[in-house]
Parts: sequence; structure tokens; C-alpha cells
Amino acid sequence: MMLATKRNRWSAGVTPYAEMGYYNPDYEPKDTDILCAFRFVPQESVDPVEAAAAIAGESSTATWTVVWTDRLTAHEHYQAKCYRVTPVPGTNQHIAYIAYDLDLFEEGSIANLTSSIIGNVFGFKALKALRLEDIRIPLHYVKTFQGPPHGIVMEREYLGKYGRPLLGATVKPKLGLSAHNYGRVVYEALRGGLDFTKDDENINSQPFMRWRDRWLFCMEAVNKAMAETGEIKGHYLNVTAATMEDIYERAEFAKELGSVIIMIDLTVGYSAIQSIARWARKNGLILHLHRAGHSTFTRQKTHGVSFRVLAKWMRLAGVDHLHAGTVVGKLEGDPNNVRGYYDLLREDKIPANPLHGIYFDQEWASMPATMPVASGGINANQVHQLLHYFGEDVVLQFGGGTIGHPDGIAAGATANRVAVETMIQARNAGRDYLNEGPDILARAARWSPSLARALETWKDVSFNFESTDTPDVTVTPS
Repeated sequence: MMLATKRNRWSAGVTPYAEMGYYNPDYEPKDTDILCAFRFVPQESVDPVEAAAAIAGESSTATWTVVWTDRLTAHEHYQAKCYRVTPVPGTNQHIAYIAYDLDLFEEGSIANLTSSIIGNVFGFKALKALRLEDIRIPLHYVKTFQGPPHGIVMEREYLGKYGRPLLGATVKPKLGLSAHNYGRVVYEALRGGLDFTKDDENINSQPFMRWRDRWLFCMEAVNKAMAETGEIKGHYLNVTAATMEDIYERAEFAKELGSVIIMIDLTVGYSAIQSIARWARKNGLILHLHRAGHSTFTRQKTHGVSFRVLAKWMRLAGVDHLHAGTVVGKLEGDPNNVRGYYDLLREDKIPANPLHGIYFDQEWASMPATMPVASGGINANQVHQLLHYFGEDVVLQFGGGTIGHPDGIAAGATANRVAVETMIQARNAGRDYLNEGPDILARAARWSPSLARALETWKDVSFNFESTDTPDVTVTPS
């Protein structure tokens, strides 16, 4: 695998990838190219440039030896081209910048895109580790996808809710409740002030509670809460199932019951997500995606796929909601990287930003935005921090921070609603709500017993088991 003396491209046998044309430092990426930034650690005996060329080769047209059938194609056109290799200071890591011609990909297919770019190369022996850090999706390819069925603007118009984050809660315990008791949780949380409640990723149709029974009680609860509050409410009905036929059956029943929203898990696969997104657009339901399983390949800093890449794929695939991190909760997430994820889901034009881990400029051609969801160990004490990091266009999911309230579920929901609306008013009045947040909440708690109990109950909660990670990036502007 070491770089060898230059020889004929068509010599029989094994030719280094760099010599076969997969490394081209003079290549100028086209506006239509898909660009990828790979973080990699080569084996000790492998030259970094040759390793980077191998990544380009094995994720496009190359194999381990010269094949004469390359002569039957315009092989240079179909070759991916590594155009830059940048060492990461103080480490044995490098960043490979690779360009792929648009002709390599099927239009509108996340399955084909991912099979091409990450399908085989991650098991390559010449590499100790490989991570896809970022991807630039050109406008020409963006326009082959539908994107979110509705997007943030249309969702707010559906719900008639403006000027604040949307509030939700996952039903707890997520496994083991009867359908009737599950519905009671939904009703109490919604009447207390939440906009949404949700199924969690692993509640589908188990023996203790079949999906149809759960949904009947949930929608009874939703309708009763709407009648009492005068607000539109919803419960994320998880349509995840073993087959697409089952998924469509459940989605159709959700529509029959009048639900405004359904939910799908990442584990169903990219094609299934695109299929149910198309159904949601056609039938007028908001689509929530739980990123179940993502950390199996997004969490490691040197191997796998960055969540910023997954966020882009899911906006293309077409989901209205996506769990995208909390920074302050119980789940792992660096503040700067998480801000980058939120920008990629919500904004139309996102410039490269080394601080936020964004390697490439990204434009979405006015594709509807995906609403980020913050969930996992958050409570009313953190509302000022959550607003600082994420702004208004976010769903704040207080699961345990609603259902664990000592005065009951409705009181937990009320505490969260009061905390959010108080902080929004303070921000709109020009207050320094980030630094004054605890004092602002304490004053509001004087006239809200529910908020007072919430602040006292969870005042000492912390999930900081180690120091905050630094941004996992070293970016050279593309």
C-alpha cells in the first residue's frame, strides 16, 4: 500500500490507488460534485495520501487490482477524487477531502447515497479508523428529494402556535403500562400545558399493550385535552413495525383517528423513512423521527458517521422532527457541534463553520426545515440554557421532568409551560435571560406552585460525569 514508483495505469497486477487517479491535488471540485470530509487513521505502514486515495477508490469505482473493464467506461469521470489531505495537529489522524461526480448516485435515494459512500470502505484493512465528518450535498442533488412533508412554518400554522418552543413529554415508564393508564398519562400532560406527548422508540405493539388499544386511549386523551384547553394537541403515534405493510396500516389508522402527527424510528431504515415521509406529505400528518440507534455509529470521534451527516440525510429523506441533542441533558453532546446540527436542520444557507464542526457550505434551495427535538434528562431549571442554545424553533421534550413532578403529571407540564413562557417574556423584554435565568425562574415560581416544586426537586441534577468535549473537528475551508 506504500506509494510506489510511477508506472503505467494499465499495467496488470496491483497499482497504488493514488497512481490510479484517486488522488488528484489539482482537481477543482465542481458545483455539482458531492463532497465528503473523512477523518482517518492509516495503518503504520500506509502512507496517508495512499490511504486517502484508497478511501476515494473503495467508495467509488476501484477494487484491489487493475481491471481491464475500466477501458469500457469513461473511468476518470466515475472515479472519486481525493483533492486534499490535511493532518490533524498533535494526532495520528488526517482529513481527506473527496469529490464524487453526481452521476455516481441515483436521484432521490438516501439508500443509494449511503451504500455508495459508506457501504464498504469502513472495513478496509489499510485503515485503523474512519469517520465521515461532513458531506456537501449540491443543489442539483438536493432538488431530487422532497424533504420534510411540512416543515417548521407549516407545522406552526397547523398547530396555531407561535413565538415559543413547542413542549412535549415521553410517556414514562415507556414499557409496561396498560393502554388505559398510558392514555391517562397523555391526558394529564396535555391538559397541564404541553403541546405533545409521545411514544418512545421501543414502544410498538408488545403483549402488554397492543398498538391499536394504546392509540384509542391516546387519541381519546388528546381530544379531551383539546376540548378543555382550546389548544391543538398531539401524541406521537409510533408507526414503527416489522414491515412496510404494517407501518402503512398503523399510519392509516392514526389518520382515521384524527391524529396530527405520527412517529417513526431510525431503525426502520432509510427507504422506509422516505416511504412514510411521502405518505405523511400526501395525507397531511406531521412526521416525527426518533434517532434510535444513531449513537452506535455517530458517537465515536474517530470512527463511524458524524450526526451532522445523519441530520442532512434525514432532512433530505423528509422528516418534520428529528432528535438532535440537548447539550445540558443526560445524553452526550458538545455545545458547538449540537448548534451546528440545529443550523443544518433549520437554516436555508449554512456557511462552513469550524467552531460548529461544519466543513462545507450547505444550501437547501428553500427545502422545508426540520424541527430539532431536545430530549433526554432536561427539566425546568434549564429552560434559559435551552433557549440560549436553541432559540424558539425547537421541541423541548421533558419526559421525566414532567412525569416525575412530585405533585403529578399535570403539575409537571404546567411547570414547564410557565418556565418557557416566563423566559420568552424576559428575552423579549431585553433581559439577560441566560445569566439571570435562575433569578427570573425563582421570581416566577412565587406565583406558580408547580414551578416552585419543579425547581426545588431538580435543582441539584447534573449529568456532567466528565469534562465537556472540545469540538471533534479540524476544518480547512473547502
